[in-house]
Amino acid sequence: MRWPRALGLAFVALLIAAPFGLPAFAMTLLTELVILGLFAMSLDLMVGYTRLISFGHVAAYGLGAYASGYMLLNTSLPLPFVVILATLLTGVIAIGVGWVCTLATGVSFAMLTLAFAQLLYAIAFKWTSVTGGSDGLAGIPRRAGPMGLTLLTTKTGFYYFALACLIGSFLLCRKLVASPFGAVLRGIRENEAKTVSLGFNTRLYKIAVVAIAYALGGLAGALYAPFAGFANTELLFWLLSGQVLIMVIVGGSGTLIGPILGAAFFLLLEHQLSSVTEAWALFFGLIFIGFVLFAPEGIWGLATGWVKRREKPLAKVRLRD
Repeated sequence: MRWPRALGLAFVALLIAAPFGLPAFAMTLLTELVILGLFAMSLDLMVGYTRLISFGHVAAYGLGAYASGYMLLNTSLPLPFVVILATLLTGVIAIGVGWVCTLATGVSFAMLTLAFAQLLYAIAFKWTSVTGGSDGLAGIPRRAGPMGLTLLTTKTGFYYFALACLIGSFLLCRKLVASPFGAVLRGIRENEAKTVSLGFNTRLYKIAVVAIAYALGGLAGALYAPFAGFANTELLFWLLSGQVLIMVIVGGSGTLIGPILGAAFFLLLEHQLSSVTEAWALFFGLIFIGFVLFAPEGIWGLATGWVKRREKPLAKVRLRD
């Protein structure tokens, strides 16, 4: 099936051309969509490919945002370097998080990830001299890039920078899941005991995927801080972890592209419903229940299933001819 690649290229071309046709407000929403899509895709490595359910993935997002915001406010480093350093810092810290959390499995693993997220939330709330406490870090600038590259200080330039991070991360994850490493992750997802019997140290693989997923989540947070201009404790609150998990499930876990679509669906639907009613969360909850009950494969699964059903009659016609 070549249509997913063609559809993906068309979608990327559309995103590249978006600044030439969309108003400023729409571009702000699209930039946030790109960042949330990256955040949701990072969680999919754990949930969709390894079946490591995390209720605390927001820790990566918040840590990346705070690290990025602090460096942009207190150093003269260019924005791309700050984003890279914040991503690496989140990934390194995630090794320790993964080492502890992988001592448990199932619900216990999920609760440990939530505990680490709440721990970071408490630290951010109390460490006022570094994090700003409940007020957070405000006035985070979009500093020029290397050699005085001022394009990143504009909305359009920053959008393209975030889009490049999303596309690069998607290609990296795609190569990763298609590699022998990804095959072991799928083995852990389907039958960890059998994977262990084949001689693989599954705990090391799980620590590695936690570190990679957290690093990419930290990348999303590192982009969000200069995009929004602030970083506060809401970025470490457990509610955001639940929202990003919903994005993964609604979009289609284990697909990489699905969570990006799920993030777009969540953000756009929230924007539309919140403009109509204050009880938008109630209606979104009903929609989420509908997906879980009637379309567990998510938006991407529905789309691919529809195309396959359309292709079957055409294939039969070709065989008869």
